This record gives sequence, C-alpha cells and structure tokens, in this order.
Amino acid sequence: MTTTSPRTVLITGAGSGFGKGTAIELARRGHSVIAATETSAQADALATEHPELTTMKLDVTSSDDIARAADLGLDVLINNAGMGVMAPMTTVPMDKVRAIFDVNVFGMVEMCQSVAPGMIERGSGRIINVSSIAGKLASPLTSPYCMTKHAVEAFTISLRGELEPHGVDVCKINPGPYDTGFNDRMVDGITEHIAAGDEATHAANQMIREIVLTDQLDPQDVVTALADLTEADETPLETLLPVGIGEMLQAMLDDQA
Repeated sequence: MTTTSPRTVLITGAGSGFGKGTAIELARRGHSVIAATETSAQADALATEHPELTTMKLDVTSSDDIARAADLGLDVLINNAGMGVMAPMTTVPMDKVRAIFDVNVFGMVEMCQSVAPGMIERGSGRIINVSSIAGKLASPLTSPYCMTKHAVEAFTISLRGELEPHGVDVCKINPGPYDTGFNDRMVDGITEHIAAGDEATHAANQMIREIVLTDQLDPQDVVTALADLTEADETPLETLLPVGIGEMLQAMLDDQA
C-alpha cells in the first residue's frame, strides 16, 4: 500500500545514476525533491537540465555540507551517494580504502545523524540506504567496495530497530549489476593495482569483469523501486534487485561455506 501525499525528499549522489533517475521520477510523481550533488557545478548543471528539481551542493565527506540537511524538514532521506573501489587487498593504497569508507559509510552515518533528530521530533520520517548485493557477498578483488556495503548492512539493521519506536522508518535496497556506468568505472580501476607478473590475479580480474559487466540491467528498475519505497506506507527492511537474485546469492554463499 502506498500514499500519494507529497513528500519532501533529499537524495544524495543525485548527479548521475540511480540518484538522478530517482530525483526525476519523484518530481514527476509530484514530490518536492532536493537533488544533492558532490559539487556546485553538478548542481548547476542538473538544475539547468531539470528545473523541476531543487538542487544543492552536498559533499557527504563535508560535515559543513551535511549539517545543512538538518534544517530542510525532510520526510525522506535517500542515502545514495557512493564510491567504487575494487583492488587486491595487498596492494590497494590505504588512502583509497579510507576514501571509500568516508563516502559509503561515514558519510551515510553522518547524514543520518544530521536528519534523524528532526524526524524523531516530528514522530515521522524515512531513511532509505542504498546498499548493494556486494553487502551480502564478497569475492577476490572486490573487498574494498564489499567491506563498505557490509558495513551499510549492519548500520541499516541497527538503525531501523533504534528509530522504529520513534515513528521513523529505515530500510535499504540492494541492487545487483545495473548499467549506470558505476560498475564499469569500478572494475576498470582494478588493473592499475595488480602487481606486474601476477598472472593469477590478472585471471581473477578477468573473471570479475565478466561477472560484473556482462548483461548489466536497466537502472529504471531500481529508480522505480526507490520511488515506490519513498511513497510506501510501510517498507520491508530489504529490497533485493533484480527479482530472484536473493536465491542466486544464497546459492553462492552456500558454495563458499
């Protein structure tokens, strides 16, 4: 069951991909959408392209930017901003590991700390965290990204239980391989971190490329799901996409065990 009453929604990482698509879709459905982007240039470009959106520069690694979200009177926060890093754990630069945690985990946590008090005071609100199937499964070369999404899983489950008594709903969505360009950039970056002559890791890299980049899906499925979750009267903790991928993940986990 869903409600059609207009809501004020902030989406981080709205300059491209799922975030941009969801911002446009929610505005089309009549909601007041604040599309937040990492840079002012992205915000200006998005406002020019889609004047129906309110845009703002909000870098989720900037505490000053994040603090501005507290005063927006949000009904819904969609934590969509994300960074992708894949590499061998023995050679990945630690500054990249720290950077991906800053965006995917610490930025998300700080966004929630910024907006949750207002939601608690009003006795209503919703936080939707964009996780990944990478939060359910890990494999060679994927660890930097998978570690962050495993953290998102734990954070979301805990936060849902903490905020439910205050009338605030928390849920997550776990997309698989969707064709937004994000996966391509992430996988393309693996090679630079493989040591010269490490043929075994080069072979693993080729396997990951084929798994992640073959037959990527239409991101509109995720856009629609995020918009539907925004409007729903109640949400499940978890939405796995595409439909049926949960069974595939379970089979892979069983194989690992």
